[in-house]
Amino acid sequence: MEENGLDKCLWRPDPRKKTKMDDFREIVNRKFNLSLANYHELYKWSVEEYADFWETWWEYGGFIYTNPPSQIVDTAASITQNPRWFSGAEMNFAENLLRYKDDRVAIYATGEGQPGTTQITYRELYHRVGRYSRVLRDLGIGTGQRVAGYLPNCPAAVEVMLATAALGATWSCTSPDFGVTGVLERLQQVEPTVLVSVEAVVYNGKVHHHLDKLAQVVAGLPTLTKVILIPFVLKKNQIDISTIPNSVFLDDLVADDKEDVEVEFTQVPFHHPLFIMFSSGTTGVPKCMVHSVGGTLLQIAKEHVLHLDLTRSDIFTYYTTTGWMMWNWLVVGLFSGCSLFLYDGSPLLPTPAVMWDLVDKLGVTVMGTGAKWLSVQEDKGIRPKESHDLSSLRAILSTGSPLSPRSFRYVYNHVKEDVMLGSISGGTDIISCFMGSNPTVPVYEGEIQSRNLGMAVEAWNEEGKPVLDTRGELVCVRPFPSMPTHFWNDEGGIKYTKAYFAKFGSAWTHGDYMILNSRTGGITMLGRSDGTLNPNGVRFGSAEIYNVVEQFVEVNDCVCVGQRKHGGGEERVVMFIKLCPGCTLTHELKKRLVTAIRSQLSARHVPAHILPIAEIPYTVSGKKVEVAVRQMLEGEKVKNKDALSNPESLDLFANIPELSGW
Repeated sequence: MEENGLDKCLWRPDPRKKTKMDDFREIVNRKFNLSLANYHELYKWSVEEYADFWETWWEYGGFIYTNPPSQIVDTAASITQNPRWFSGAEMNFAENLLRYKDDRVAIYATGEGQPGTTQITYRELYHRVGRYSRVLRDLGIGTGQRVAGYLPNCPAAVEVMLATAALGATWSCTSPDFGVTGVLERLQQVEPTVLVSVEAVVYNGKVHHHLDKLAQVVAGLPTLTKVILIPFVLKKNQIDISTIPNSVFLDDLVADDKEDVEVEFTQVPFHHPLFIMFSSGTTGVPKCMVHSVGGTLLQIAKEHVLHLDLTRSDIFTYYTTTGWMMWNWLVVGLFSGCSLFLYDGSPLLPTPAVMWDLVDKLGVTVMGTGAKWLSVQEDKGIRPKESHDLSSLRAILSTGSPLSPRSFRYVYNHVKEDVMLGSISGGTDIISCFMGSNPTVPVYEGEIQSRNLGMAVEAWNEEGKPVLDTRGELVCVRPFPSMPTHFWNDEGGIKYTKAYFAKFGSAWTHGDYMILNSRTGGITMLGRSDGTLNPNGVRFGSAEIYNVVEQFVEVNDCVCVGQRKHGGGEERVVMFIKLCPGCTLTHELKKRLVTAIRSQLSARHVPAHILPIAEIPYTVSGKKVEVAVRQMLEGEKVKNKDALSNPESLDLFANIPELSGW
């Protein structure tokens, strides 16, 4: 480790290794007669000349299409106008992900309670998708139709999604950990024709039977014409699907398809709807975001190929469920020809080190996870550097919430020194990242490495002016291809405009606080701005406090929210701490916490109350839920508890004596 002023460098790229990012920069220099010397110069060009950048990436990426684009984008149109990209181009998403048809392993898959690891080659994957697309076509699926999944992270989910995309239809998915209400709030809006699901899943050492929930979901979706069941835990002859109307086993539909089936790829426009994704739904009915075939493919492939340097020799995994956008992000890895590793179930059983075991067993080269999982690994005393080989692992990715400096130190001290720790940040809204990993620039403690190519990200103050080295709102000032084409059933785009352009009008406002470092070019994420703390008119993000508090060995987790005064506009900060086993919130510990917050941040950041709590609420995608905690403190009803992985934890925040009467 070395210091650069206040910036602690933890990893540097090997200058002898030429990455695809370097290769791409050289091509840009030749094509446009430029002399861009490094990533930061390439980035500046990519956002200033964004039409040229995306056209060059289209050429460099080698995407499959039938009709070429007549125009890349109208650069006279602002980001608020959400201009069309690659007008005239026609292509198919599945065709691009299935362009390899050889014997390289496309998918490794296993999970909690599964005895071994499934392997599927690219050739086998291609023909499976062919069989499933024939099934869906026979059921009337084509362009304009929606197919929905209620599925675990398994090969069948990938195969049916690709079969849907091959036909030019639209895919939408939730995971089995969603309750009935959460699923219906999403899928009732998009009115699917076919629903694909399983009979059971395994999580945390227990079989969770799924058919009762599925029956209730099916009863609430009158547009369904067929429900397809895929055995996942039990054998087919152990499953009774008679309670599910219009249901059939997938195997029965493909029983006659003995021969290898060629895939018929329906060609669709670049902006054709591919995925309908959903907001978390913790503050209202989930928004339905429509993401395009071309925008999704070009954007995520850029992040994989250039920002992650993925090749055919990589084995790539991300711990995710199908209900989180990181699943869609992971699956696009097939475009690079690498092997995907899918894991379903608890990442802590049979031991907390199970994921590291699998890295060694399979030779995983790139592993992604949520920031929370890394903190849990540290809390449980897992030290892979001492117990595992990990020689194959070249990159660890993290997202879901800001990665604390403590977790950066944990990775480099106790996991592996020569690994690129790529904290990445974006969201379901853009089905990709604004900023993230970069094989050509250093990793600094607590920072995301860089803004991504083509993403004109700035930090703005409350007056809408760009700022450096101080907290600002994350905005994007120029269009990019993976903006949602629209929200489902949003007449006139009213919800869309309100979601992204209400605050500043001229720039996409993402709802996060960030600091852009003028020295390193890196970014520190400070949490959601919709959960902004505002005591005495001073606004700041909760992650600023988390970064201080979570360094204490006694602290397992914490949540910080603003509590508004009854009958007035005044607000105070309240912090709840989940303590590590054997620890108590003593007066002495509180005093040390207050001293650290005051000295590292300011007196304004010190919470008015610091209270113990047994559990912190999280969404099913691993994001800390602050808004719902605040609602509980203020006696409001929290809607959509099904969006939470531990909804019962919210009850802990009701009627707290220390906070009453304010």
